Amino acid sequence: MAHIHDKIDYCADVFIVNGDAVLLRVHDKNKRWGVPGGHIELDEDPPQAAVREALEEVGLDVVLVGDIAPEKTQGEHELLVPRFINRHPVSETHEHIAFVYFGTSNTREFKQGDTEVSEEIRWFTKEDLDDPKYEIRERIKFYARTALSELSAKK
Repeated sequence: MAHIHDKIDYCADVFIVNGDAVLLRVHDKNKRWGVPGGHIELDEDPPQAAVREALEEVGLDVVLVGDIAPEKTQGEHELLVPRFINRHPVSETHEHIAFVYFGTSNTREFKQGDTEVSEEIRWFTKEDLDDPKYEIRERIKFYARTALSELSAKK
């Protein structure tokens, strides 16, 4: 989707865990390792955007992790709280506020998205995250390690 605002947009990202690995992708525009995610559409909530982006970008059905309070008032609904929130520049004149979710997938069989192509997609273990050949940003490694710590299959 195009930017909704000229200075700042809201986005949703999802760190997807399967077993002992987390999925990262090289973004087609900024050429850096990150996760599925993107702009929140005007007609959706942040958790819906995170699930939609995962399906569009890597073909995975994702179950987001967290607790939601029970609905108490007609017409209202509770939203899953993101695990992290960050604000980061996209250009000199535009920023994103990203709601960062953790989720799981019951498969490691991803596919390239139809509308947004990743230069590379792969599953990373904790050890892989520190391999200097990938040049993964510290913030992404921190989120990925945290997701793995919280969601990895117990042995």
